[in-house]
Amino acid sequence: MSHDDETDGYGSGVGGTGQTRTRLPEGTAGDIYGGARRPSRNSRSLVTLVGVVVLLIAAIAFANRGDGTNSPNTTDTAKGTAPTAATGVRPVKGKNAGVPAGYAQDEQGAQSAAANYAVSLGSDGMFNEKQRHDIVTSLADSSTVGKLQAGFDADYSTEFLAQIGLDADGGAPAGTTFVSRTMPVGTKVKKFTGDAAEVDVWCVGLFGLTGEKSTKPVTNGWFTVSVKLNWNGSDWKVLETSQKTGPTPVPGDNPVSGSEEIADAVNNFGGFTYAR
Repeated sequence: MSHDDETDGYGSGVGGTGQTRTRLPEGTAGDIYGGARRPSRNSRSLVTLVGVVVLLIAAIAFANRGDGTNSPNTTDTAKGTAPTAATGVRPVKGKNAGVPAGYAQDEQGAQSAAANYAVSLGSDGMFNEKQRHDIVTSLADSSTVGKLQAGFDADYSTEFLAQIGLDADGGAPAGTTFVSRTMPVGTKVKKFTGDAAEVDVWCVGLFGLTGEKSTKPVTNGWFTVSVKLNWNGSDWKVLETSQKTGPTPVPGDNPVSGSEEIADAVNNFGGFTYAR
């Protein structure tokens, strides 16, 4: 595994282990919008907005409803659709050690592979040696699996685990829940030659420990994971990964949730298989 010079505190591997500082726009001190404050909405406009959103969601669901006869290799991209639209073939159905597998040998397949691999490499399973080895073995190219294993083992050392409050097996202290989750926001193909690809995956991640006595609360961070892939004859496999900070948006006005609410959300909301 290679490390980008701009790797943030979020990533000793992928997904990370720290906090990302948000750089605010220039302007009046204390005003993140440079002196131009956002107008407040009254209750009537909020109701109207909610109604519009509900109708929009319903319209999108109706437009995307199919008869289930699309072939796995048929794209849904309409003429004029933005390149970042969430369109494409169906997600893969196969898995290897819990990691989605069996991607198409095209740009979309490479993007799907990179996104899913970023999720796996940024998961809490990477903090346990056996699970980490299973994950890396399942997604690494045979030519680099040893190098990647050694790199990740060095990253997730016993000393590092202790530093973030975990035991030698990656377990959280009693009364706490360990959170490490990576969610891709989008993908971008940097290079593609048919049997090799380089894909950037823009992600937001959650990391920390929930619990009343936790001194390392769950934080979020934005980062980009770069994945070099090789087509091994049947699937895309990882040659190398690196990570850098951002792009990071300005935080919203949402109130911070309590530790118990975060733990409940993490335990009850499952992750997704990402595929365009």
